[in-house]
Amino acid sequence: MKEDYLKKCLEEVEKKVSKTPKTAPAHRKLFKQGYSFSKQSPEEQLKIWEYIWKNSSDSWAGVHAFLYLESKMKDKEFLRCSWKTIKHWQNTVDNWGYCDALAKIYTKILELIPDKVLKQLEMWNKSKNLWDRRQSIVSLLYFSRTKKVLLPYDTIIKLINRLLDDKGYYVQKAVGWALKELYNVYPKKTLKYLEKNIKKISSIAFSPATEKLEKRDKERLKRMRKGL
Repeated sequence: MKEDYLKKCLEEVEKKVSKTPKTAPAHRKLFKQGYSFSKQSPEEQLKIWEYIWKNSSDSWAGVHAFLYLESKMKDKEFLRCSWKTIKHWQNTVDNWGYCDALAKIYTKILELIPDKVLKQLEMWNKSKNLWDRRQSIVSLLYFSRTKKVLLPYDTIIKLINRLLDDKGYYVQKAVGWALKELYNVYPKKTLKYLEKNIKKISSIAFSPATEKLEKRDKERLKRMRKGL
């Protein structure tokens, strides 16, 4: 696909995006209206949206690239084939919104090709880039209620545990999120982990991590943190 054509597609999206109110509902409505390239094959559209994701200076244009992926979430074959391409979209992530938007897609692909996706998550888990580290654990469960296939507890907790003392604020928020979702699906094991590591869990992560706990357990963990 020639770059001149890709640039025209980018210009088309940016022009429409610039005239649209900066709200998620407005942009979802705009996306549904389609573009001049919307009837091309999924493979061709992915090439276009990848170019837009990587080259647009307008963050809302990037949102439309994500909306394209979201529109294909029920297409298992597309998701499997897209992984080798969209895993690289993480390379340009510089905010939690983009990071978590991709997590919504990555977690679905994790169910389809767990070995390949987990290998990438393990690499991100050790990355110097904080958004990679955040992605490595948010994608494990995202919102656990959306998951049909779960990784084993030990696999998930290993990646979370590596980041327990991470200095990044958004990584710590992810630690809390991941522990909360882990509790939803493995409550007994997660509660034991919280008890064992209660003084290691940061104040940033503690609140979300204990959000779903029974009140008595949450209060007990608070007392444990204080050494009471």
